[in-house]
Amino acid sequence: MKELSVNHLLGIKYINKNDIDLIFETADHFKEVINRPIKKVPSLRDITIANIFFENSTRTKLSFELAQKRLSADVISFSAAQSSVKKGETLIDTVNNILSMKVDMVVMRHANPGAAYFLSKNVKASIVNAGDGAHEHPTQALLDSYSIREKLGEVAGKKVVIVGDVLHSRVALSNIYALQMQGAEVKVCGPKTLIPRYIESLGVTVEPNLRKALEWCDVANMLRVQNERMDVNFFPSTREYAQQYGVDKTLLDSLDKEIVIMHPGPINRGVEITSEVADSSQSVILNQVENGVAIRMAVIYLLASKIQ
Repeated sequence: MKELSVNHLLGIKYINKNDIDLIFETADHFKEVINRPIKKVPSLRDITIANIFFENSTRTKLSFELAQKRLSADVISFSAAQSSVKKGETLIDTVNNILSMKVDMVVMRHANPGAAYFLSKNVKASIVNAGDGAHEHPTQALLDSYSIREKLGEVAGKKVVIVGDVLHSRVALSNIYALQMQGAEVKVCGPKTLIPRYIESLGVTVEPNLRKALEWCDVANMLRVQNERMDVNFFPSTREYAQQYGVDKTLLDSLDKEIVIMHPGPINRGVEITSEVADSSQSVILNQVENGVAIRMAVIYLLASKIQ
């Protein structure tokens, strides 16, 4: 059996193209499983997984829990808001206490970049990064690429523009790594204040004009403005942002080709995209959600197969 080159999924930059291909092959199988009348397989009956979320999350947490339950794993969920972390307990102590209950794998979201990597070096369990600060969100990038492959046949040679708050987005960074690894061309578009200074060193070009970006691309991945990560104003007003960087149906219909619209969610309707665009036939947003479960099943299954 083919296996991953890594024991943890800490970020896209730690894996290779063969790993991505294997995850996608495995996800194809699980996608078929989750569309059956009985949506469960007994693959991980002897594996216990802890979901440890130090930041709020609805979709990612539900998606991981559902993926784990579809694989018949035992699942425990931990929310930092109601935990001893509030009493000053360290990250390693928190996780080691959970691992002493004989947990095999930890899925963690944390506000600090590098938290998942730090954990992987200090505890004996397989770690899946469910988002670390504004650093990486590997499973989101994998499900985005998988959704492009499903819609357009392949990722290689496709032109993808990432629009919006690139500066605060872990989704953007993971997507850039994943798309380039598979041979896609990537541009970013957004207010100058929301584009990181180092972005061009990643082999990405900046297109400040939204219309030009949309005319160039095959796929537009629309990012949410992450107000919760901002301590100053990066643009004058939400209304002005929507006018310059929001996509509505009129703009979409005025392009001379059909492009694919993606969004990692949650959507701020009327800001980055209108409801008409979110619910249109060009949008694959709900497919991304469904594919998220299949991709996370694949990642968990492949990592679990490496646990001794």
